[in-house]
Amino acid sequence: MKKKADKVLIIKVGYSETLDAQVSNVTSYGDVLRSTVLLNLYRNDDVTWLVDEKALPVLRGNPYIKRILIYNLDSALQLQAERFDTVINLEKVPGLCALTDSVKAWRRYGFRFDANTGDAESYDGSHVVLALCRNLEHKRNRKICWQEGLFEMVGAQWKDEEYVLGYKPKGKVKADIGFNYLVGNKWPLKGWPMPYWKRLKKAIGKKYKVSWQQGKEDVEAYFEWINSCRMIVTNDSFGMHIAIALKKPFVAIFGPTPYHENFLFGRGVACYPKDLDCEFFPCRKDICPHFKDGCTTRVKPEEVLGQIKRLLA
Repeated sequence: MKKKADKVLIIKVGYSETLDAQVSNVTSYGDVLRSTVLLNLYRNDDVTWLVDEKALPVLRGNPYIKRILIYNLDSALQLQAERFDTVINLEKVPGLCALTDSVKAWRRYGFRFDANTGDAESYDGSHVVLALCRNLEHKRNRKICWQEGLFEMVGAQWKDEEYVLGYKPKGKVKADIGFNYLVGNKWPLKGWPMPYWKRLKKAIGKKYKVSWQQGKEDVEAYFEWINSCRMIVTNDSFGMHIAIALKKPFVAIFGPTPYHENFLFGRGVACYPKDLDCEFFPCRKDICPHFKDGCTTRVKPEEVLGQIKRLLA
């Protein structure tokens, strides 16, 4: 007899990084996209996903989501009146934690509201992830990757499942290499300095056709641009996660953020500062105490070029 589908609510609007202490009013599209790996566990269930309106294109058309709700007062009141089998809250925003606690459900995973402190706390099974968020040294030593952490929160074991993207690109490949060079205002030190991008472009010469980042302000246009490139060179950004979702080869440049949190599925290469004399690396800071333009300057264009040649060989 076929098992009845469970009713599942996933709260991931994009305001906080699930494995990081940072909470912001800037929507993290990449955080929403990489959280779709959880849908592999609930592909046969009735899934509702609560998301910020700006990140809606990241989820639109997803085959494993039955209903997408935009986070606002109406949707919050609606959810409080509904009943679910499972609710998963991946946001550490206190208001969203309080909303999670008020939703009727048999099982709860992720983050809850602490009425005494007014802060986010964890449901059973998520305490390890919350501890990693609050203790950077512990996080450096454990070196858990994002997907492992998410699956652990819901009591499952990750087995190399990938992101689930609903958007189907319409265009064709037009360039050999895409330079995904822009980063958001949220974390400017993630960006590789422009002089390095220009040096890399000069070193590539005319052997490969290079396309500079396009469509950043339109998510679907951004998907199309990345799809139009055979491979991507990227900062640690939303574009890197799109490349993963579209199964594109890529070279990712890391600085203040931990490269080991990102599983690259054998299609990507991480370039990061090596033999760095910095006790805080990776520091997750937005101001670097050691280098004028941040530690991404320790990743040289020659190293990136070598990885490009290897991936395009």
